[in-house]
Amino acid sequence: MSRLDSFIRRMTSQKIILEYLVDKVNEVEGPILELGLGNGRTYDHLREIYPNKEIFVFDHALTCHPSCAPDAEHMIQGDIRDTLGFCEPRVGGKASFAHIDLGSGDPTTDLATVHWLAPLINDRMAVGGYVLTGLELKLANFELLENPEGIKADRNFIYRKTSEA
Repeated sequence: MSRLDSFIRRMTSQKIILEYLVDKVNEVEGPILELGLGNGRTYDHLREIYPNKEIFVFDHALTCHPSCAPDAEHMIQGDIRDTLGFCEPRVGGKASFAHIDLGSGDPTTDLATVHWLAPLINDRMAVGGYVLTGLELKLANFELLENPEGIKADRNFIYRKTSEA
């Protein structure tokens, strides 16, 4: 498979899952967290499908197309290891949904990311909240949900927080 075909399949799967989760996420109080802005395509889509939710974006730099940039109040710049753990006063509560696009493609780097990311996600998510990520998180108080039909299970992981502990 060409890299273009792989990219198209990844983006198509991501869009399908994001839209599949809308009604479920809307049942949970709290903002949305977008971890990894990149060029802003996913953030732009989240704004469209969640018009009544606040979306806070975390990234080390603002490098997206200007039409996809969050306002200053909703853009939290810096190393996510530093900013995610201390964002509650700004974000105003636990999140109903987190979309995490921090995978590097390198197994060692991704393992290190999961190590520091998992406890931060546990702390930031509301009970009943959802997480969509390409990283396999190991959290005792989250359930791994099945992907929608036709979406491969090893590329996208959907989690739902079941309890605080």
